[in-house]
Amino acid sequence: MQSKATTVEQYISELPEDRKKAMTELRKVIKKNLPKGFKEEMSYGMIGYVVPHSKYPAGYHCNPQLPLPFLNIASQKNFIAVYHMGLYANPVLYKWFTEAHAKATSKKLDIGKSCMRYKKAEDIPLQLLGELASKITPDEWIASYEKAFRKK
Repeated sequence: MQSKATTVEQYISELPEDRKKAMTELRKVIKKNLPKGFKEEMSYGMIGYVVPHSKYPAGYHCNPQLPLPFLNIASQKNFIAVYHMGLYANPVLYKWFTEAHAKATSKKLDIGKSCMRYKKAEDIPLQLLGELASKITPDEWIASYEKAFRKK
């Protein structure tokens, strides 16, 4: 479910009440922990955190007109999703996160390559996701991205 909202505030205002609180809390913890240099904007119909063109002019290889995506959060039909590209690109970070998640909550982690899905707002490990957001700077993400995704 991609939103047609053009601002983060509009996106949140259009959510059902039960999702507004969860998404607001998730956004707050990400913004508090995300290293300086990432920019919050609407990205792919979700709230996104990107490396702006001013820092990485090459942009995203799939569409260089777009800034380099890093992290997105979204209220989907049946769950709240957290998309963290660093998990996809960095097996060490993925291993750390999956182990830390098992310690942080008794709920089984529903995860794909970079997407975590939480069916209930109360199951979202906010502090752990804040810590995850803090683990990669924009420069580190650019280096990881170029190593993992850019065609030579």
